[in-house]
Amino acid sequence: MTHVYEIFDRLIAFPTVSRDGNIELIRYIADFLSGAGIEAELYPHRDGDRASLFATVGPHKSGGVVLSGHTDVVPVEGQAWTSDPFRLTRREDRLFARGAADMKGFVACAIEALVAAKDEDLARPLHVAFSYDEEIGCVGVRPMLAELAAAGIRPEWVLIGEPTSMQVATGHKGKTGIRATCKGHAAHSALAPTGLNAIHLASDLLTGIREMQAEIERTGRRDDDYDVPYTTLHAGVIKGGTALNIVPDNCEMLFEIRNIAGDDPKSIMDQFFDRAEVIVSKSKSRFPEAEIRLEIFNEYPGLGTDEAGAVAERAITLSGQSNRIKVAFGTEGGLFQEVLGTTAIVCGPGSMDQGHKPDEFVSVQQMEECRSMLLRVTDTLRAD
Repeated sequence: MTHVYEIFDRLIAFPTVSRDGNIELIRYIADFLSGAGIEAELYPHRDGDRASLFATVGPHKSGGVVLSGHTDVVPVEGQAWTSDPFRLTRREDRLFARGAADMKGFVACAIEALVAAKDEDLARPLHVAFSYDEEIGCVGVRPMLAELAAAGIRPEWVLIGEPTSMQVATGHKGKTGIRATCKGHAAHSALAPTGLNAIHLASDLLTGIREMQAEIERTGRRDDDYDVPYTTLHAGVIKGGTALNIVPDNCEMLFEIRNIAGDDPKSIMDQFFDRAEVIVSKSKSRFPEAEIRLEIFNEYPGLGTDEAGAVAERAITLSGQSNRIKVAFGTEGGLFQEVLGTTAIVCGPGSMDQGHKPDEFVSVQQMEECRSMLLRVTDTLRAD
């Protein structure tokens, strides 16, 4: 069988930046599995440049375990790499490449585990699920999950192999991405008071967001398992205006909510709508076209797995770790729980401290720990 590090090297060589698609990598995986006698189901995007993949060994029925990972990576432009980011490079105990930690190392281990399990006498199935466009908001996994649900696939639990340094994570925050489109009234800047500055509308909304964040930090719910133990509000992009001497009539701002389990993002959104209405109402009499339009462009649920439940206890045993954590970054785990009604655990090789950075790496030790864990996962599926 092809060694896991050869698989890893091949996966890295596909520059699967989200904007460029992953279809060549997915075809490679499908062909590799086919050569091992495992047929994979593809779930292609309508554009044909990307797809998700699902494959099973053992009894083709509900139950069992899904090993899940995404195959897209973030860009490398503007980063100072000391080696080719799309070639797996070993220096001492570290393997460097874009996606080494996030998360092609785990994908390689999952492929190896599935092929190794093919000839085992399994009482319950082992599945792999590989998605696209996770990095832009857990987009690609959704059509695959919808079809799996329609087909009656209900795994017992899913292992999301995001990098946790092989610690078992039972939770992460949900995320809601919001676009605010602010419309004002254009004028010459020498006559600025005769216009309505859309950037100023966005600024007023941003002030409201910051005030809400301060209030949440002071009095909101807390979950001390997180590094930042409360819901956060963050504005990441603002665009508006065409020239300094024109009062801009349009401005767009992108911001997000990352909520702990106790906070309802829809309730927070309602507060944004109320603030936007108050801001606009001050100008409506003079500028009827004044508007702040809010729309959700992406969202995914948080993950909250019962820390004392059977699946979490089993994952702790299988990982060889002794504690549970919650992670700051989002995963597809909440969607597996929401759509398939299955329990999700996050555990994988490498650290997200390395993710998205130049000279991203995963250690060989972490890869070997992951391989050992997946062998133990397979053992739990064997016939008695």
